[in-house]
Amino acid sequence: MELHVEALFTHDADGRLLRVNESGGGPAPRFFLGLTSDGLVVHFRNDVAAQVRSALERAASSLRAGPHAARRPIDPEPFRAVLARASPVERTWLGPAFAFPDALPITPAVARVTDRNAECLSALLGGWVADVPVCQPMVALVVGRRAVSVCCSVRKTEHAHEAGVETATSMRGRGYAALVVAAWARAVREHGCVPMYSTSWQNEASRSVARKLDLVPFGSDLHIT
Repeated sequence: MELHVEALFTHDADGRLLRVNESGGGPAPRFFLGLTSDGLVVHFRNDVAAQVRSALERAASSLRAGPHAARRPIDPEPFRAVLARASPVERTWLGPAFAFPDALPITPAVARVTDRNAECLSALLGGWVADVPVCQPMVALVVGRRAVSVCCSVRKTEHAHEAGVETATSMRGRGYAALVVAAWARAVREHGCVPMYSTSWQNEASRSVARKLDLVPFGSDLHIT
């Protein structure tokens, strides 16, 4: 979970959250809570007052870790109430976080995307072209010289990478996302880093990818801004 948080956000010297860890990323959430089978991981943005941090820690102390902690959403309301007393709550995000199993399917149809072949993204996934230099490794499933599904490292540190994945709208429902995610995870491991996958509880398509690959839920996340 700590590797996950380090990849998601930048931190100051005291370990407090600063910004979303991606190019052009905005301010980090005021509060991050990760619940795992072993316990809690709590982080605050660097501008959260000490009394607010203390109140959030007290609210978090009522949560209990356990074998099913990663498989259910955290109730955000006690934490929203604390933060709302300081300033209005803007956004709340909840979702599961996954690790990859040792065994991953072989995906020979998936290709690495670099500056040399980035044009394959232009037709159906053009929004990713600008990310090619910075979101490596990037892999894509290419059909007829057009990338139809792509996965890359959208947030990363020297130790861990977080996946970003998209399949062209007209190509969804064919299992392509699972293929590129598996290939990306192998590429990240080749770099000596830990691949991670996270999503929201509401994103059923993304959670379906996790199920197809037998990803291992290690935590339940709560972000409040």
